[in-house]
Amino acid sequence: MCRWLAYIGEPIRPSTLVLDPQHSIVAMSLDARLGAETVNGDGFGLGWYADTAGTAPFVFRSVEPAWNDVNLREISHALRSPLFFAHVRAAAGPPIQQTNCHPFRHGTWLFMHNGALAGFPAYKRDLILEVDPALYPGIEGTTDTEVLFHLALTYGLAADPILAVGRAIRRVEAAGRAVGVPSPMQGTIAVSDGRTLWAFRYSSDGRSRTLFHSADIPTLRRMYPGAAQLSAFGDHAQVVVSEPLNDLPGAFVEVEESTVAVLDGSGYRHQPFLAA
Repeated sequence: MCRWLAYIGEPIRPSTLVLDPQHSIVAMSLDARLGAETVNGDGFGLGWYADTAGTAPFVFRSVEPAWNDVNLREISHALRSPLFFAHVRAAAGPPIQQTNCHPFRHGTWLFMHNGALAGFPAYKRDLILEVDPALYPGIEGTTDTEVLFHLALTYGLAADPILAVGRAIRRVEAAGRAVGVPSPMQGTIAVSDGRTLWAFRYSSDGRSRTLFHSADIPTLRRMYPGAAQLSAFGDHAQVVVSEPLNDLPGAFVEVEESTVAVLDGSGYRHQPFLAA
């Protein structure tokens, strides 16, 4: 489907993760080792916050393959951010157009997804009619992800992100099963308000796309005292990614099925999400 990466911590240049690692997100766009598709060349997006003061994020999206876009390289080297998203797309049906590239933005929120809502066209109308009419004009593209995002906003994303995303997924499952789709939801989701990062791994059939996050930086420095690449990160840096950015044993922790990882300035924690 797609590959994505999210970072939270001390401000860094996105190129440090988007371009530089052995298995960077741009490298994944050409050769995803754990993805459903090896090549993810149907556009990309970069979303970032200038600070963690609750301000609206910025978004740069393109239908160019990530490996072939000079502007992505320029931007990711030029800016510094304490929280950013990067996504490379393998289109599963909706057309290749800029408004269908992740991440999606509303107010202070960013949202991206790797996976699909199976059979989406058959129940798309039911889901869209569930979206708050005040939010509906914000749906600019044709993807299932953008509708899922607006459902979560409708169900109170700002008040309780875990509850709202859970309600949105349960609504998708109910709508899909009503038209004969046994396993409507598949994927991993990243959501942020600019202060906290929530990373979800869930699918209706219990076989979600892969999801990992880094071990804490102080631990990694003790494990690998000679790893020069760790010098680019502060003690509070965390990255969540579809697949590990390097081959260092223990550098990345897998997020289990039906789990949400919550990452902020205090570190990370896991909790069950829509567990059976």
